This record gives sequence, C-alpha cells and structure tokens, in this order.
Amino acid sequence: MPKPYPREFRDDVVAVARRGETPLKQVAKDFGISESCLANWLRAADVEDGARPGVTRDESAELRELRKRNRLLEQENEVLRKAAAYLAQGNLPKIVFPLVRELAAAGAPIRVPAAVTCRVLGISRQAYYQWRSSPVSQRDWDDAHLIDAALEIHADDPADGYRFVADELARRGFTASENRVWRICSMQKIFSLHATKKGLSRTAGPPVHDDLIRRDFTADAPNTKWLTDITEHPTGEGKLYLCAVKDCYSNKIVGYSIASHMRASLAVAALRNAIALRNPRGVVVHSDRGAQFRSATYQRVLHAHGLAGSMGQVGACGDNAAMESFFSLLQKNVLDTRRWHTRDELRLAIVSWIETKYHRKRRQRRLGKLTPVEFETIYTTAAAA
Repeated sequence: MPKPYPREFRDDVVAVARRGETPLKQVAKDFGISESCLANWLRAADVEDGARPGVTRDESAELRELRKRNRLLEQENEVLRKAAAYLAQGNLPKIVFPLVRELAAAGAPIRVPAAVTCRVLGISRQAYYQWRSSPVSQRDWDDAHLIDAALEIHADDPADGYRFVADELARRGFTASENRVWRICSMQKIFSLHATKKGLSRTAGPPVHDDLIRRDFTADAPNTKWLTDITEHPTGEGKLYLCAVKDCYSNKIVGYSIASHMRASLAVAALRNAIALRNPRGVVVHSDRGAQFRSATYQRVLHAHGLAGSMGQVGACGDNAAMESFFSLLQKNVLDTRRWHTRDELRLAIVSWIETKYHRKRRQRRLGKLTPVEFETIYTTAAAA
C-alpha cells in the first residue's frame, strides 16, 4: 500500500488548484497525481474550511485527545480504588510512597505511571523519587530535572535560546520562571546558535558524519545520493526559508519544506517529506555542518529510516555545489523576479516553479536534454523490463 503524501505537499497542491489559474486536470498532471486524488484533497480542504460537512482534522485530534483522557481517567480511578484500600489498613503507614511504587510496577493489573499517582494523591513526584533514592534537597532535585529536560530540548533544536527552552519546559509540565531557566542555561552553556552577545563566539560544530560524497554528485540509480540545504529570501512580512532535498541521479527535488523559521524542524520536515514520497533505504544524505542538520531530532530521523548521513567541510561551498546550483536557478527564476509582499505569495510561487517548470519542463543537458520526471520515468520503465 503506497504511503500518503505529506500534509505540506497536499496543502500546497490545494492552494495552487484553488487559485483557478490552471484547470484541475492540468494541476493534477503538473504535480504528478490523479484527478480523483486532487478532487479528494479539495473536498477535504472544503471540510476543513467549513464549506462541506465532515470530520475535520481538529475534530479528529479532539477525538484522540478524548481517548487519551479516557485512559487517564481509568488510571486515576485505579489510583483512588487502591488508595482507599491502602489507607483503610489497620496499621496505617506513615507515607504512601509504597503505593506509588506498587501501582507503577510492571506486573500491576493496570499500570499507572508514578506521575499520575502523585498528582491524584496530591503528593510530590520529586519527593517520591527522593524517597526511592538517596536524599537530596528539593531545589537541587528540581534543578536536575530542569537541566536534563533543557539539555534534551536544546539537543533537538540548537536554535532554541533560553526563552524557547522555558516555553517548551512549561509545555512539558515543568514550573520554572524565565530567570530560573536563564540561570540553568547559563550554568550549562545552553545558548542559541544565533546568539551574538559580546564574548560569545560561534563556530561550526564538529561534523556528525564523515564526507561520503567527496564532491561526486553522480549516481547510478535513484535514491542513492541525496543533497539537502536551506536557503532564505525576504518578503514584506519577513524572511521565508526553504529546505530542499535533491536526488543526484535525476536532479529531482524529492522533498522540501517551507516555513518562516530556520529551526531544526524545517530540515526534519523536508527529510520526512522526501522519505514519505520515496520510501528509501540506505540513501546517503549529504549536507553542510549547519546546526539544523546536526540536531538530535534530524539524526534520529536518519537512523530510524536506515539513511546514512554525510557532511562537507566548513565554508566549502563546493562540497555541496549541486545543491547550490539548484538554489541559484531558483534565485534567478523566482526569488529575484520581483518583490514579494507576503510569505504565502512567495511560497506558492516556489512550489509552482519546482513542480511545474523545474520537474516537468526544464530540460537538462546532463540528463540527455530530458526533464527530471522524464529521466526517472525512463529508468523506471527500463528497470521494470
């Protein structure tokens, strides 16, 4: 069963179709999908906009949240039932921490996490873990948890400063002021990669992977070598960032993501989109040493799908020249053609140029004067034969 198209790709196709400048049949052909598929996407978009009855994504998310809440209520009910029997014993213990440990045990009929039990009974989760281990001060205990969580958050996205870390800590359930988070981040040297304060110098970090490409941008088959990088362009609303993934075999852009930020999630989204469309194994994914590509989240995606990472040298544009060549074409054909007032306007222009012109109309001499789509079609036919 084929994997579904990425949500970002579907939204872009619907946006282009809704402009009405091109017949739906031609839009479907330009983006390489069937007319029925495009019609289904348009109906789903109408449901999301309220123009057609149906279950929206928000309602589906609400249903999942309700199911999650139901499971949590079952756990809370089990805690109260056990607590009533526990506290009704003749020889009442001085503390109820053994009950927390009993409910969290793997062999319990309904295993309840310690955090849930502590919340229902109104006791401190930190105090429970302190009871289980060597005693430490509550403040040091809390700081240790905050430091672990802050390091994990910053490893996932090195672009996060202490304010973003504080927001993410609050989302995860931690209670700490920004001043406290700033103190912890300063103590642990947790700084944003964009920090430019006096005395704080930033250099490219060590490579997570070796250079497996070595400026050889040729490939004998699809999904053998991928190149990726990030480019930016200003608009009237601020900068717009594009992260693209290019296949060295046909020069086709197999995945991309566009956003108003340059965080690691942008590179991760582009890579996930490429994986969803191509379903590869053992591909070498080459990039520069940007923090987005060295982030822990990006590395987890590579390892989870059996992809091999590769990184060039610092300040050596030639190590990723084929990707820079694509961005140069994009600059001449789209970005520098006029002033862009909104991010959505530039986004649709980029998507239309990639899918309609670059993939299906722009012939390349390295491909025997074929377009990337034609070149891959010929390979697929020959491989099938």
